[in-house]
Amino acid sequence: MNQKIDCFIAYSGQQETQNTINLLRKSQVVQSIFVLSASPVQLEGSQNLTISQPQSTATINLIAANLNADYALLGLQATQLGLGQWALERMMQLAEGSKAAMFYADYFEIKAGERSNHPVIDYQAGSLRDDFNFGPVQLFSQQSVKSFASENYPDWQDAGLYALRLHASRLGEILRVPEFLFSMTETDTRLSGEKQFDYVSGNARQKQIEMEEACTDHLKKINGFLQPNFKSVEFDQDFEQEVSVVIPVRNRIKTIKDAVDSVLSQKTSFPFNLIVVDNHSTDGTTELLKSYDDERLIHVIPESTDLGIGGCWNEAVYHDSCGRFAVQLDSDDLYFDEQTLQKVVDKFYEEKCAMVIGSYQMCNFKLEEIPPGLIDHKEWTPENGPNNALRINGLGAPRAFYTPILREIRIPNTSYGEDYAVGLAISRTWKIGRIYDAIYRCRRWEDNSDASLDISRHNAHNAYKDSLRTYELKARLNLNR
Repeated sequence: MNQKIDCFIAYSGQQETQNTINLLRKSQVVQSIFVLSASPVQLEGSQNLTISQPQSTATINLIAANLNADYALLGLQATQLGLGQWALERMMQLAEGSKAAMFYADYFEIKAGERSNHPVIDYQAGSLRDDFNFGPVQLFSQQSVKSFASENYPDWQDAGLYALRLHASRLGEILRVPEFLFSMTETDTRLSGEKQFDYVSGNARQKQIEMEEACTDHLKKINGFLQPNFKSVEFDQDFEQEVSVVIPVRNRIKTIKDAVDSVLSQKTSFPFNLIVVDNHSTDGTTELLKSYDDERLIHVIPESTDLGIGGCWNEAVYHDSCGRFAVQLDSDDLYFDEQTLQKVVDKFYEEKCAMVIGSYQMCNFKLEEIPPGLIDHKEWTPENGPNNALRINGLGAPRAFYTPILREIRIPNTSYGEDYAVGLAISRTWKIGRIYDAIYRCRRWEDNSDASLDISRHNAHNAYKDSLRTYELKARLNLNR
């Protein structure tokens, strides 16, 4: 094995970084070790590179200028790293054989002194989200890094490493090694539900703009970019009801009454109904729904027993009583005030769009606002929203659809990502309207489906959404041909 690695690692403390350096120096495939830090540091067996932001374009360009080996190992998270048995030799062996542009591997995660397995997922063409987990280190071919530096990317502070990954994907394969080759000390011990909204906190807005620019650049270079040339929708089909609110529910006795009441209290200039698809509840939800004496409430219990949330939506959308517009409400949540449905319908007619997405306020079970407060998805713009939709992991809530188009597309029978799948498909052809004021209350409590996901479910969710993006990207590439 003649090929070598130059290692570039972020400074994580004097002793922690020295420990990592000592491990790297034991490998015969390591040629040089560079420590990236905000101020000069001296550590035995390494060279120091002073940087401002570890994932900036300037940092990637600096790495390229100092890379002389065949491969660059990047560990840009400020955490102590561990190496498994022959970890670097194993990656080099696979690199020599496959000639891929980038490699990453499963890893061990150490939290509060406890070690656990942290498998990652395979990379797909649609793995365009900027929070894809590649583990603590990535191995790039020299060509990937050097050619990145030659292309004069913008001076991004946060999107440099993301752009490098996208750049590498255009040069060759990005491959996962499904072996636990590294370990890292995890300092963020929050549950999955607590991390979910990091993208709207602190300086996230500027970071989101940079990530969108990098993704848009990538889509243009692979011919997957969509011009904002949407079909207008003419709402010319006859419906008895203007709106049907759709609530899929299973065993939500604690919340379903609040959800139903928030719908029935709506003030509108048009007729509407509520279709509750009761997915064989066993906790008293069914009996509560039957107790309502309001002809607007249509209580549906499907014959099928294998339906996810998407399948329940299909039951409602194809119901004879479904209205012109189908509007989402989760059984945990409720509308912000009595004007929500009116605002949604007004937006449909104002913009002649096939889908409307609102904004929501995060609150606790007592309806008290909790951080991060308003989730408005202002990263969506009419000019670039359909392209940026391939990067972000969700489109917002509440979601509303023009029923004939929703019937044409159909909803996947899953309980995660089904709304995102439909939104992507709609955005390829039709306009999506946005409401940036809060019209929905999203309640966070211990029984939320995404409050605390284990790693296998979290990976399954991410892999599924990546597959949706992959199929959508293929459709757009074919469309652009």
